[in-house]
Amino acid sequence: MLNVKNLSKSFGKKEVLRKVSFSLKPGERLHIIGKNGSGKSTIFKIITGILKQNSGTVELGEQDTIGALIENPGFLEYESGIENLKFLANLNNNYNEEKVKQLMEEFFLDPNDPQAVKKYSVGMRQKLGIIQAIMENQNIILLDEPTRGIDKESIQVFVDILTKLKNQNRSVIIASHDDIPGLAYDQELKLQDGVLISE
Repeated sequence: MLNVKNLSKSFGKKEVLRKVSFSLKPGERLHIIGKNGSGKSTIFKIITGILKQNSGTVELGEQDTIGALIENPGFLEYESGIENLKFLANLNNNYNEEKVKQLMEEFFLDPNDPQAVKKYSVGMRQKLGIIQAIMENQNIILLDEPTRGIDKESIQVFVDILTKLKNQNRSVIIASHDDIPGLAYDQELKLQDGVLISE
């Protein structure tokens, strides 16, 4: 369960978020719609602790773990895709090689490809970012413009994976400036002028 209450955030004199509130129950899927630069990524960065809010609270359950893809994901540029995922999962001593390989193959990424991530396309990097956000069974997943640069076939794979996550009672927030074909939501909120409003 995630409860966000009255989040406000300013950068200098620019108010980016103003009393933003929402809650997310287990298995729910929430869409936050907003133009580029509207503050969607800022909400995610506050939830994950990367940024500190000026006021307001973020409440998580004791057993909740967060997986996140925020803006341009950072990787070890000279390592392969699977080495990157292995490194990230091992930070929590939580690497499941079989599961990681399966997710890579679902997204048409070859686990045995020695190519450095530095040479990956935008879409390939996004796929790696999605995988790292879900590969450790995180139950609250934040995805920022997840389908950016991804081909239609892989978008369908993404939609299928989100269906599995919902069936596993894992919650997902997607922040994007447009709709993702084939994806339905339990809640849709629009971020405009720093305020969240129901769609």
